[in-house]
Amino acid sequence: MMKLHDTQFSAKSATAKRTFSPKKSLMIAIASLGLSAVALPAAAANWWNATPSLSIGSTTINVKNKGARGNGSHDDTAAIQAAVNALPSSGGTVYIPAGRYMVNALKPIQMRSHTRLKLDPSAELVVIPNSAIRYWVVKVWNVNNVEIVGGKMTGDRYSHRGRSGEWGYGINVSGSKHVLVRQVQLSNFWGDGLFVGAITTSRSQVLSDYVTLNGVTSSNNRRQGLSMGPANHVYIVNSTFKNTKGTLPEAGIDIEPQKEGPVRTVRLEKNTFSGNNGNGIELHDNISDITIINNTLSGNRGFGALSISAPYLNITGNYATRNGLAGVGLSGITHSSSVRGNKLQFNSTRYISPTRAGGDSNRDIQVGAKTYSNSVGGNTLTPRK
Repeated sequence: MMKLHDTQFSAKSATAKRTFSPKKSLMIAIASLGLSAVALPAAAANWWNATPSLSIGSTTINVKNKGARGNGSHDDTAAIQAAVNALPSSGGTVYIPAGRYMVNALKPIQMRSHTRLKLDPSAELVVIPNSAIRYWVVKVWNVNNVEIVGGKMTGDRYSHRGRSGEWGYGINVSGSKHVLVRQVQLSNFWGDGLFVGAITTSRSQVLSDYVTLNGVTSSNNRRQGLSMGPANHVYIVNSTFKNTKGTLPEAGIDIEPQKEGPVRTVRLEKNTFSGNNGNGIELHDNISDITIINNTLSGNRGFGALSISAPYLNITGNYATRNGLAGVGLSGITHSSSVRGNKLQFNSTRYISPTRAGGDSNRDIQVGAKTYSNSVGGNTLTPRK
């Protein structure tokens, strides 16, 4: 399982570990790069779908018929799991009606293939406070054709009984295929609202593949709105990742497989990243074919989007404003990427007043000296005086 390290760049460590101030010269290889078109890896056209077709069984079971109470005090974990387990081999839907359902996240709800977990819009799964360094509300592990839809999931960040660890998850998708999470609100987790990655053993690794997040809101979590480890074909659309704060990296989304394995073919589209104490989007190496298109990145303490030696990025059509550091940053040996057609204005608020018109272009785009073969241009930047 991926582990994020405190040595990586974040807004909190911006001045201490790496200097990306507009007053420094590290990042000044900007817009007039004059490069030919960047060759990005080929991918199947239109592999993404906001409402993918899944194979879900026809049976429906109401968790209250298995003993769940939803009264905000009773431990309903076993009843919810009993409903999942009672579905036939062909799968089906587990329905959670309105109510507040307490969940023991040390014994997480484990999804099966061809199943849907459907929460009433007024249903909430709430973590019973624990002291563990790692927990899960819902595990989607080594299964296929799974949907999680509706309602809320709430962690224990304000009532957690321990001080260590950063791996308390709302929904964890690992080694699974054809998964859809939609219209779910996740907040206050000890670690991440969501995780998408692989199941790795000493003998094999199974990557998640064709995972879609649509209309998800992940807010006020300690470490990340979403962390991503080894995976393929991940589509995140119409979602919000905001107000992450508590333990590094504190990003909206962090794609950081590094040595754990590859991340290939990801599309972030029409999402909002705001108020995160780190970067809105953070990208590391061992990734390829990452498209970031038509997103809004605002009010993050770090960069709107920061690449730390990540190759093969397509960053286009985004609006980044009033982030503490630049709207877009390319650092390390980031290469073979395109940053074009974005509106990046009034960023670097930690250095330059956003109310003062003008400023150098590197308040909005910063490119490190060791980056190469990137195409940067055609962006609308803060107007000069």
